[in-house]
Amino acid sequence: MKYISTRNKNIDFSFKDIFLRGLAPDGGLFVPKSLKKYDLGELKDLKKLSYIDLATEIILNFCENEFDKKKLNDLIKKSYKKFKTKNIVEIKKIGNLNFLELYNGPTLAFKDIAMQVIGNMYDQFTTATEKKINIIVATSGDTGAAAISALNNKENINVFVLHPHNKISNIQRKIMTTIGSSNIFNLAVKGTFDDCQKIVKEMFSDDLFRKKINMSGVNSINWARIICQIVYYFYAVLKLSNDKLSFSVPTGNFGDVYSGYVAKKMGLPINKLIVATNENDILQRVISSGEYKPSQVKPSLSPSMDIQVSSNFERLLFDLVNQNDQRVSNLMKALVLKGHFNLDKEELNKIKNDFSSVKITDKETLFIIKNFKDNYNFDLDPHTATAVGAVNKLKIDSEVVILGTAHPYKFLETIKLATGKILDPPDQFLNKLEKEEKYDIIDNKLSSIKDYILKKAI
Repeated sequence: MKYISTRNKNIDFSFKDIFLRGLAPDGGLFVPKSLKKYDLGELKDLKKLSYIDLATEIILNFCENEFDKKKLNDLIKKSYKKFKTKNIVEIKKIGNLNFLELYNGPTLAFKDIAMQVIGNMYDQFTTATEKKINIIVATSGDTGAAAISALNNKENINVFVLHPHNKISNIQRKIMTTIGSSNIFNLAVKGTFDDCQKIVKEMFSDDLFRKKINMSGVNSINWARIICQIVYYFYAVLKLSNDKLSFSVPTGNFGDVYSGYVAKKMGLPINKLIVATNENDILQRVISSGEYKPSQVKPSLSPSMDIQVSSNFERLLFDLVNQNDQRVSNLMKALVLKGHFNLDKEELNKIKNDFSSVKITDKETLFIIKNFKDNYNFDLDPHTATAVGAVNKLKIDSEVVILGTAHPYKFLETIKLATGKILDPPDQFLNKLEKEEKYDIIDNKLSSIKDYILKKAI
């Protein structure tokens, strides 16, 4: 399979190219030139597969030039050894909703599902070349933790994690900052996640700097994140055996719900993809009105969604404009120069065919968490709660799957605020809170962060 940039479809890239680069040289995002399309017979054959074997079948479509089937299967088995359930994900029926529980990995967040695989892919690529890599990642809480878990103590790899200072939960921060591996560097940036993300993109765009440190990235802009997340959409549909299934997805950067869109393009019978946002509702606004206009980030009870620049939306945009790379480039330039862009009527109608979107406030989030605890004795993290709230506000003419994206323990303060109760820590966190944290607070300046990385880079 070959890949192209959303801003220039005239140059082909291999999977290894796009994996190690993360971001395209022109600032665009990588997408495949074509997709495997499964027919009903092929989908039926996939039903009998375990999660690991299903992941092998799906992911192989995107990287068959780099891995044979057995090698990829072995890599995925190795990646999921730390997961607490045999099936990697769990489907639970709570009330009239299906919950796809995605937080059974080592950091108790859905990002483990992709990041553990990515960590082992890096291991293979760096071992084969013995070339040292410096990975730069921006996080709103969970991506950084998952990256650190997957990449700590890896040879020939340094990991620099940028998180917004005092804008993630205490547990999210502690998971990242108590690892203690010599190849992990935590930077608390005096700004927002969007600031961190912008700095990472600017470093990728600085060709001299990128080459000097052999820079790579594992944010949701890395296509490998998307292909690993596609798998659990297939798994849910195949297990529930429903030909008209909708998914409600809490999202800030659009990557998780975009993975469902790709799965649908690959032939999976999905009805609606529901984009659940918190009060940082840029995605809700663009899906309802066609205007993509970032505003000031508002700190919320669901901090991993406190994002106003949803990078992965560019991949959907590429399809909405019929893969017109020049139009994508012009729209992204308008975003920089004018602070917004607008979809035309045809493009807006296209997005509404596949997506619905709802904004959930902090007040509503607390009510949803309390209601679920009272009625079902089931704890929701504040992000998953927005997905429940979105379904409650919409009339969906199909069965719905809620993506459970994080363990509620990671948001103790919010759960206590909603229910008055303090959750017991999962086993892997019993000693985590007592460990010494290690991170550096740094100014929200590209030059300062570049200087820091240059001093530590391998």
